[in-house]
Order: sequence, then C-alpha cells, then structure tokens
Amino acid sequence: MNLKRLLFSVVGAALFSAQAYAQSSSDVLTNAVTYLDVPYVAGVLDQNSTEELVLNTDELDCTTFVEYSIALALAPIKENNYKDEEVFADYVQKLRYRDGKIDGYTSRLHYMTEWAQNAIKEGILEDVAAEKSKHTMQVQTGYMTSHPNLYPQLANAQNMEKMRAIEQSINGTTVHYVPASDLPNDGLKWILDGDIIMFTTNEAGLDIAHMGLAFNISGKLTLMHASSTEKKVVVSKVTIKKMLEDNPKWTGIRVLRVVKH
Repeated sequence: MNLKRLLFSVVGAALFSAQAYAQSSSDVLTNAVTYLDVPYVAGVLDQNSTEELVLNTDELDCTTFVEYSIALALAPIKENNYKDEEVFADYVQKLRYRDGKIDGYTSRLHYMTEWAQNAIKEGILEDVAAEKSKHTMQVQTGYMTSHPNLYPQLANAQNMEKMRAIEQSINGTTVHYVPASDLPNDGLKWILDGDIIMFTTNEAGLDIAHMGLAFNISGKLTLMHASSTEKKVVVSKVTIKKMLEDNPKWTGIRVLRVVKH
C-alpha cells in the first residue's frame, strides 16, 4: 500500500493542478484523483496461491480502483495527517469479500451484482438507480464457470462447484439501470460526481462489463476509471454516453453512491 497516497489524499488534493478536478465536491472523486496515471494491470488480486487481502495501490484494475477510492474517502484522518490504514483496509475487505470475511477464492465477490448487494448490506453504498430509474433488468451470470480457462483457481473442483452455486444464487436478480438510449451526453441531474457507474452488458453470462466513477466536466458526464485500453487510471476523453455507443454490447449503466458516514 502506497502511504504517500494516504497522505496526498488529505493535504495534496487541494493543490492538484488541473482546474477541472478542483470543481468536484465529491469526497470519493477527490480521493480518486490520487490514483490518476497509476498503471492498469489485470489480475492483480490473483497473484497469490492462497486468498488474502491484497492492498496494491500501485497497480489497479477497474474494480480495485473503485474499491480503493471508496475506502480512502471513508477512512478517517489521523493526527499525522495520514489516512487511517487499518480502517482503509477494513473497508476494502468489506467491499471485496462476502460479509467481509475471507474464506478462499470464492469468498471474493467476482460478480458486480453481488458486489453491489454486499456493499449495500454493509451500509457502504446505496442504489441510486433503484430510486431514480423505472427501468429494470434480470441478471444472468455463468461466464466464469463457462470460461474456466480464464480463471486458474477454478481448476480446483471445489471452487468450481462453489462458483456454480454462487452464479445460480445471483441469476434472476432484478436490478434498476439506465438504458443507453435514455442517457444524454450531459448525463442526468441525479448522477453526481463520485457516483459508482457500472456498465451493464448483454454478453452471455456477464452482468457488468466495466466500472468507474462519474465525473461531470463542463456539462458533460465522463468517467474516471482504470482503463484497459490506456493502461492507466484516466478521465475518459469522451462522455459515458459515447462510451456506450462505442461498445455495442454495453446496454446501460447502474448507479450507486457512497453512503455518508
């Protein structure tokens, strides 16, 4: 874990040179700025032979970027002006693992539908789209168990059996979302800076294709995210609406928000 970022988030964000970022009143987004330009690396949580809490803020994927940004925003400031490392780690664990308990590979929340459900249960997030959007969809998963070659841990028969059961428990879940056709370039008034944006998809067996943080710039709704294309954490050069148009399999967005503590 990079302790310099834990300090920067307290005293450095206000000095950040890009004027656009200074316009944000979101604690989550303000803390997320500390991860700009951090390299994107896929599979950062799958390097160990045994499941354990990984706190690698020097290499991020789209999910860990969001997790660390939330945890950094919620962690209190200690007397030395650093964020509290233990509280930061505790929030990451609560976000990443079912009921906050580490019990092997399948205790990690691999599908974002369950990730969101767990975060809401933990009192960390609220589902804004559930209140603001009338549109719903039923989730169907199965991608992991139908592509075991992509997940080495599923070579373990017990892990495969547990993952099938998890997928079955998720399938049929109804969630609220904003269809791509209903999202304008300037976003929607109720989508605020720092809201968690999850891109729904029609790819078989997947519930969410990508995620990041909402960032309103000059009247346009963009995304701060760990980009697999640009290989680092960036602010999108195009609007979320354009991102949806450029990815035909992306069907819309879910919107969640950190609960103020």
